[in-house]
Amino acid sequence: MTDTHKNLVGLSREQLAAELTLIDEKPFRAKQLWHWIYHQGVTDFDLMTSIGKPLREKLHAAYEVRKPEVGLEQTSSDRTRKWLVKFEDGNEAETVYIPEDDRGAICMSSQVGCTLTCTFCHTGTQRLVRNLTPAEIVGQFMLARDSYNEWPTPQDGGRMISNIVMMGMGEPLFNYENVATALKIIMDGEGIALSKRRITLSTSGVVPEIERCGTELGVNLAISLHAVRDDLREVLVPINKKYPLHELLNACRTYPASNNARRITFEYVMLDGINDSETDARELLKLVKGIPAKFNLIPFNPWPGSNYHCSKPETIKRFSEILLDGGYSAPIRVPRGRDIMAACGQLKSESERLKKSPRAAVG
Repeated sequence: MTDTHKNLVGLSREQLAAELTLIDEKPFRAKQLWHWIYHQGVTDFDLMTSIGKPLREKLHAAYEVRKPEVGLEQTSSDRTRKWLVKFEDGNEAETVYIPEDDRGAICMSSQVGCTLTCTFCHTGTQRLVRNLTPAEIVGQFMLARDSYNEWPTPQDGGRMISNIVMMGMGEPLFNYENVATALKIIMDGEGIALSKRRITLSTSGVVPEIERCGTELGVNLAISLHAVRDDLREVLVPINKKYPLHELLNACRTYPASNNARRITFEYVMLDGINDSETDARELLKLVKGIPAKFNLIPFNPWPGSNYHCSKPETIKRFSEILLDGGYSAPIRVPRGRDIMAACGQLKSESERLKKSPRAAVG
């Protein structure tokens, strides 16, 4: 790889066609390239047999199909798999595969670190380093496909990697443009072809971008709620100071992509003595009234230095029962990958924002 070779991964269809125009090729060639990269998973131009040798030589001279590197791959005793993904500038993020019996979801990161400081979340202890690019976001999915040998894209839909959750490191709606470009590539029917119904984007409540997400992407929405009162949520999820509960819930009520068949998921981490009372559960029912909703109750996953404890099993069960009696689905998530720090709220990398030197700060 050289600095003069441009990476084709992460380019939109329009951008890919524009690059081919620059090397005096017809834009329709972009469709062929798209198929090889995103349907077949091929990174070597010489293996793209439907592309003529003259074009392959041009591609070799100026471009490459480049994915991030895997710094470390770990597999949990429960088959959860985690990758420490290393990017060209040396920064890292984590990606997790959560398996079920015949399918599974890739939990993908949108940022290195996180701009939010949610106090129960390990990622929140790592300052935001930077946003991930479309190539780095799509690259996480491609690496997972490599790991499970799922190229080419199965035509019958039968695959282990069946879903995506944008729920890893970072706040996706603070990196909306790059996340949107990446998800549009993944949803494109002539490539990876993952349906928008199989993609869930999780946000802590960036209200101005929620409607845009529903209109432009149409993916499923998950809200990191975790509290039923503004005063507590401002401690647990500090962005609540900017976008309080009433604004967030109003945005959910008008989310363009939700209906009774595609309900908004409210994620609720269960913290002992903090947010887990029967009163909290009943207030939660009042908050979501009128919203096509379901709940995901998450037992708190401990991490080094955390000051919270998981609610007692009987408390979580009673909380769930109240929500069920109110007419809502409220499953209790089974923690996955705890032994490799891959469970919800445990992701973190060692990347740090570079501090400017005194010399660089001058002028």
